[in-house]
Parts: sequence; structure tokens; C-alpha cells
Amino acid sequence: MANRAQEKSVRIVVKAASWRIFATCDTILLSYIITGHPVTALKIGITEVFTKIFLFYLHERYVWTNIKFGRVYAADGITVTGDKHIRSIVKGASWRFFGTLDTIILAWLWTGNPLAALKIGVTEVITKIALFWLHERVWFKIKWGQAVTVAQPVTKKVEAEGGISADETAEMPLAV
Repeated sequence: MANRAQEKSVRIVVKAASWRIFATCDTILLSYIITGHPVTALKIGITEVFTKIFLFYLHERYVWTNIKFGRVYAADGITVTGDKHIRSIVKGASWRFFGTLDTIILAWLWTGNPLAALKIGVTEVITKIALFWLHERVWFKIKWGQAVTVAQPVTKKVEAEGGISADETAEMPLAV
């Protein structure tokens, strides 16, 4: 049996917070590069922290909680047992769409320049995907907060042919 890691709640919260900080820094930097105004860039980035948290909550709670597409159900047809990969892809794409739209609107409000806002939003699509990949790879290497399940050998007596007992070793999971 292969080793398997599960994330603990505190790790998930820290990982989410680190992403929001990382993503906000990206937005501030892009906004500064495109507008040339550090105060405007900070306004866009700081406002975005609050709008993104609120929009992500709405996206999760009121949109994707109610969409059955890509869900895997138990035999009772009610209990959700998992999600198909396609659901995660579509969900991620829909979040990127709304996240980018949020950034464009905020940038337009703070700069008064729709072209600069569009440049920030379009550039952000590329940088956010690349940075999210990097963020995930870094967190994959950080073992803190993971509950690791490892295989442990367990020996038990089994009946062999002709009624002779033999020892059999099997791997059993053990939470660490």
C-alpha cells in the first residue's frame, strides 16, 4: 500500500492565506508595472483581498454547491462521494473568469482607465496560473500539517493447505 498524505485544517488555512498574500502581491506588482502608480496599485491589491474572499465564498457556497455537474454519488443517489477531474477543471476556469473580472472592475474603478484595467486583468490570467502552479509545487514539498498514512507490516496466522498454519505478512495502513 502506498503512502498517502492528507491535509489538516490548519495547513489548509495557512496554505489559503499564503496564496491570497502571494496573489495579492502579484496584482499589486502588475498594477504598478502597468499604471506606474504605486498608490493606485496598492488600492487595487488591498481592495481585491476583500472582494476575492467574498466572491470566492459566493462561488463555492451558492454556485458550485448547487451544480451537480461532475459529482460522484453513492448508491443512494444523494450522498456526494467525490468529484470528477472535469468538475475541478471547469470550477477552476469559472473561478479564474470571475477573479479576473473582479480585478478588471477594481482596476477600472481605481485607475479610471479601462484599457489599463484590461491589461492588468489579461496579464493576471497568465501570471496567476503560473504562480498558482508554483505555489502548489512548493506546498507539495512542505510536509508540515500533513497527516501521513504509511504501510505497516502485520503478521497473522492463516490456514495453509492440509491444515498447517503459516504466517502471512500483509501491509496495513497506520496513521502517523
